Amino acid sequence: MREAPLYYHPIVNSLSRRWLSDPLFLLCLVAGILAFVVQSGELGTADTMHRLQTTHWLWTSEPQVFPNEYPEFGLHGRGGQLYSWYGIGQSLIMLPADLVGTWIAHWQIFADYGDDPAVRSIVVSYSINILVNLLTALVSFRLLRQLRFTVKESALGVLALMFCTTHLHYTQNMMENNYIMLLTLAGFSFQYEWLRTGSGRALFLGSAALGLNLLTRLTTGLDLIAGGVFVLLISCFEGIRGRELWRRLVNYCKIAAPVYAFFLMVDRFYQFYRFGSFTNTYVSLFAKEQRLHDPSLPLVFPWSTPFYEGFFGALFKPEKSIFLFDPLLILTIFLLIILWKQLSPEIRAYGVTALFLLLAYISFYARYTFWAGDFAWGDRYVSTSAELATLLAVPLLLRYRESLALWIWRCGILFIAGSLIIQLASLAFWLPLEIYQMETLGHPTFVIALRFKNILAFAFGKMDAWGLDTEAMHWDPWDYVHITTWNFLPFLLRRVGAVPQWAVETAFVVWYAAVAGLTLVLFRLRSALRAWGEASASVKSREM
Repeated sequence: MREAPLYYHPIVNSLSRRWLSDPLFLLCLVAGILAFVVQSGELGTADTMHRLQTTHWLWTSEPQVFPNEYPEFGLHGRGGQLYSWYGIGQSLIMLPADLVGTWIAHWQIFADYGDDPAVRSIVVSYSINILVNLLTALVSFRLLRQLRFTVKESALGVLALMFCTTHLHYTQNMMENNYIMLLTLAGFSFQYEWLRTGSGRALFLGSAALGLNLLTRLTTGLDLIAGGVFVLLISCFEGIRGRELWRRLVNYCKIAAPVYAFFLMVDRFYQFYRFGSFTNTYVSLFAKEQRLHDPSLPLVFPWSTPFYEGFFGALFKPEKSIFLFDPLLILTIFLLIILWKQLSPEIRAYGVTALFLLLAYISFYARYTFWAGDFAWGDRYVSTSAELATLLAVPLLLRYRESLALWIWRCGILFIAGSLIIQLASLAFWLPLEIYQMETLGHPTFVIALRFKNILAFAFGKMDAWGLDTEAMHWDPWDYVHITTWNFLPFLLRRVGAVPQWAVETAFVVWYAAVAGLTLVLFRLRSALRAWGEASASVKSREM
């Protein structure tokens, strides 16, 4: 008799086969590996660096803001101390990673390494971005399944979110966007579960997720409102009226309102601790201090942009247009319109809620002086709500393929392919590259086209010849180093040149292995989805 291999164990072997056949497990694996592959080791922007310093302030004696950072950053608060003006939400989620990263940075092996990307930044960016991406895959898949999409439709919808929207860019550049989106998706999912099952626990969890967003950015109160609108619209589209609708709203408020009040109170106490007031926001304090430094600023600063400029700029300006940076949004709106009568009440409600939230954010920030998010890829203030809407694009296209005209299907595929190319291009260089170049090239500039031109120029050594190595790019020596290399950790380590060659080579080996692993898992996911589809078709045929 032939002996079994030494590594064989029936339980382990059975579990591994089950996992490698489970689309959700493979989807989460894709999300985790993808987040690993796209990291540069840097946090992405100065905003996130400031929030990480607040994290450090939570458990060390260091200040939130160093004196040399003022007046560019920081506000004077109680006792004349400088404080960060951001909410504490993202700083809290980075706390465990900051503890571990600080500990690792003090290892003897890193004693002579003090350059960027810093060890602490590498640990924080990798761990947090991987975690958030993985949880987003889980929650978005859960929500799509709750909206009664099939396993295949839901999995491909999540893949489209991960690869074909600005979510991919913010997986590499760790702003608050993806964390906010995760909490909003969780809020929608668990509040929907409450609507269907009456589970108070589900409503509590959903409300806590939306409430936690208030600690991250106070304007996410719009997401909180959207959660209630989502529940209300489902009830309305299902024909619930009168006393029954009122009963639902009362039961909703009994649990949700106290949760929201708790998180709002936490935010207000944090505001009082820093600035001695429960009622003001950092915007009013920021405006006051900025006018002290520059009396020429208008009295309405920072709400000095004409409404039409910020509103239509978010929609159509070539430097920030949500339709250019998230083309799947166009596909979503189109499909919602032509398929409206065929859609279930919950899909209608989600689509309307997502578009309502998008319109609300655009309108809210339209008069803000920095309405487009300043140093960002696209309009970062509204990109999260745009991504929420695009979550429906691929599932709807797949579900109603048979009823759609062939040209619509083909255009949908082109939109998906174009979106994928745009999002992959967003990873190629650190985001300030085109912003620096526009100091010379002027405004308006079609940023996405400029990004593709930069990719070609850099790949073929034509940056100088094509006039893309501008004077502004040299203003900050570290920024120049960072924006003139591919924005992935191994390439950045090689460009900076502060680590031994063996470390750079090891980083490249690991990175290429991760890229290969991501490709293999995607193919495995494709096979698993095909098997699930065949199994589902077989079950349906037997039932008939």
